[in-house]
Amino acid sequence: MKKILYLLPLLLLFSCKEDFLDRGSLTQLAEGNFWQNEKDAQLGINGIYDVLQSRVLYSGNLNGSAGIPQHDSFADNTFNNYKFEGPGNFVEARVDPSTSFFNEFWTANYRGIARANNAITNIERIPKEAISADVKAQLLGQARFLRALFYMNLAVHFEEVPLILQVQSLQEAYVPKNTNKEVSDQIIADLKFAGESLPTTYPAAQYGYATKGAALSLLARFQLYLKNYQEVVALTSQVLTLGYSLNSSYEQLFTEAGEKSKEVVFAVRFLQDQSDNGETFSATFTGIPKVNVQPLRNLVNDYYATDGLPITRSPLYKAATPKLNRDPRLAASVYFKDDIFLTDLNRPFTGNTATTFGLKKYIRNSPSTSGVGVGSPGGQDFYVIRYADVLLMRAEALIETNQLPDVYSLVNQVRARVKMPKVEDVEGSGLSQAALRDIVRHERRVELAFEGLRFFDVKRWGEVEAAYKRATDDRVAAYRPVYRGRMSEVFPIPQSEIDANKSLAQHPDWK
Repeated sequence: MKKILYLLPLLLLFSCKEDFLDRGSLTQLAEGNFWQNEKDAQLGINGIYDVLQSRVLYSGNLNGSAGIPQHDSFADNTFNNYKFEGPGNFVEARVDPSTSFFNEFWTANYRGIARANNAITNIERIPKEAISADVKAQLLGQARFLRALFYMNLAVHFEEVPLILQVQSLQEAYVPKNTNKEVSDQIIADLKFAGESLPTTYPAAQYGYATKGAALSLLARFQLYLKNYQEVVALTSQVLTLGYSLNSSYEQLFTEAGEKSKEVVFAVRFLQDQSDNGETFSATFTGIPKVNVQPLRNLVNDYYATDGLPITRSPLYKAATPKLNRDPRLAASVYFKDDIFLTDLNRPFTGNTATTFGLKKYIRNSPSTSGVGVGSPGGQDFYVIRYADVLLMRAEALIETNQLPDVYSLVNQVRARVKMPKVEDVEGSGLSQAALRDIVRHERRVELAFEGLRFFDVKRWGEVEAAYKRATDDRVAAYRPVYRGRMSEVFPIPQSEIDANKSLAQHPDWK
């Protein structure tokens, strides 16, 4: 019950959805009798957060379009066994602009943008006697933070998309796409506004809303994508002063018990049976852990031994006992054959996946009450940004600006949590820029695996082709990655959008 109280402000809108939220477009929302006061404004903001729980965004899916928690399958971390969900077919080059995944991902993000635009327009109009200036600024900051998050999803995956910043009538909806720079500039502007408007913390009853730290951290992530490294250094300097810290247990962090950790900078909140998301991304199946997201061997092999050396060089590694003497993040993230994955049933994982490994990180370790493995409990939150990511973003930016001395302490903080050796004790001190770059890229992979960031990383590093080769070399049965140049690095504009809007032009790499 305590958790319900924490989430109640965020979930108020879910029970009201049938009354007004999903009655057609939010842009046509009862303009004459809504948006009159602070309460209305808060409900409107909650409606934007609701979109984050869409299956194709942060809820994840089974037997439908994949969500962001499954996006590691667009690269070399996981195999999407249910290929029709999106990532598997994309990597195997069996998609075209009419593939439903692209349309659903596009539509969900624009649904969030429409709700944000409506909130921004109408909150601005609420008279000052009905809402304080501070509350108005805070709510506008949340709306612009969320709009930036939706546009960031579009900018990274589709690159050039229509930039819509106002409530549109049907007659105004047929717009051309904007350049990636124009979209990027707006994302930066929205996040700067949010960073100046949002509080550092909220009262406990407002658990789940975007903060100043969330805005600064998301802006740092986007600036990293744009390779504006000095901006990343400046932004993360501010985040480091806001009271975040690493959770003491890496494994516990990715359970419901870890949701209130000071490591969580921004999360999409879930509470089973309080919304219509159905299966949440953390579902466990009774016969196999998360059947449609299977860790790939090349990732498993990338976790070092406990002496800090790769398994190809460490005397501690034995092929007969591959999970022993390994970086503890491996055992916290991946099931090996014979690991118990349903403790209530004492059920061992039989290795019955195509990759022989099972997903453990984030996944519930209890059976379903529905008898099919996908039911309650399912209240695990999904972390969009956490403090370890901020530390590693800062380390990467320092490397790329050739400010090398401070990189060691940042990586060492992340390693210390799982008792892995310091950089200086294994790789040495006085390392070159290239050597430190490899260290941080490795650290990002093993620290952030299965958090939906791998495609984001390899794309900005120019390593998508290399990622496809690693996935291919794993020789997973019936999985044949096909690298097609830019077509493997950018999504096409959905064909349904091209057909409906004659002002839209397809991405040149997909024509």
